[in-house]
Amino acid sequence: MQYRTLGRTGIKVSPYCLGAMMFGAIGNPDHDDSIRIIHKALDAGINFVDTADFYSRGESEEIVGKALKGRRDNVVLATKAHLPMGDDPNQQGSSRRWLVRALEDSLRRLGTDHVDLFQIHRPAPDTDIEETLSALTDLVRAGKVRAIGSSSLPASDIVEAQWTAERRGLQRFRTEQPSYSILDRGIEREVLPVCERYGMGALVWSPLAGGLLTGRYRKGEQATTHRGGFGFKHMSDERRLDVVEQLVPLAAKTGVSLTHLAMAFTIAHPGVTSAIIGPRTMDHLDDLLAGAETTLTDETLDQIDAIVPPGTDVGTLDLAYNPPAIQQPALRRRLPDERAAA
Repeated sequence: MQYRTLGRTGIKVSPYCLGAMMFGAIGNPDHDDSIRIIHKALDAGINFVDTADFYSRGESEEIVGKALKGRRDNVVLATKAHLPMGDDPNQQGSSRRWLVRALEDSLRRLGTDHVDLFQIHRPAPDTDIEETLSALTDLVRAGKVRAIGSSSLPASDIVEAQWTAERRGLQRFRTEQPSYSILDRGIEREVLPVCERYGMGALVWSPLAGGLLTGRYRKGEQATTHRGGFGFKHMSDERRLDVVEQLVPLAAKTGVSLTHLAMAFTIAHPGVTSAIIGPRTMDHLDDLLAGAETTLTDETLDQIDAIVPPGTDVGTLDLAYNPPAIQQPALRRRLPDERAAA
């Protein structure tokens, strides 16, 4: 396994980051089996593990904590906070009140006294970014966090956070965690260039487009996979399935599986530090590890560009972040009596 520097932190991480979302009730509820998967990933040279408090309501962190006993010092451990962890409206978000509590809970579940990377799981339009960065700075100074990061921030929010940190003398986001795959290339337009400009590491999620780029979802065929049962709209989006039908023969021509083509594409971008893999079973992990040495030629990358132009998204990944201006019609529509030109 080769290693890359996580932004300008000096921390060395593997190009594959083990995502732990599928460990626990929503994926693999067998703790012992999940631990075996984690250990095999570590034995293969993966030294980067990413989880979140929200994954199976803390169960994922508990599994990761048990798996890392005796191996913690050799692992770059990342977790996230922001998404709801209870019915109380203050058990979520990016306020100081919640982030301090959320980190303490995560440390307890993980069985450690610090995390190497603490990330804001989603943007928080209702919270001043200075409030969030101030709280995170104090957690770094307390020795409970080594570096801080964000997830799914638009490029403008990344820039605002960087400027706020510099102006106020606060810790700045060292990483960004956006979605990225052959089908979801929008971040190539601004997010990845902005991350490179500010020396931020990018650990990208859903490099297999929520499972569409595994080859198990084909046009006109009924998928019987685990994720197919979640009812994600992007799994049946005809536009995305049309692209999959073009990628399958390209992968065959290249001599690799569609999964390996998709993973190799993702980590080939110079702005990407690591791609998060989310195996639910040992077979999933074995398949992903088998493609770790795959290298795509310029010719193959050009052919992918011809199918999905750089900087474009094919449809929308269901879990992708939409800002309030997209979610709320009232924010993009004038009052009826103000809409006319005359």
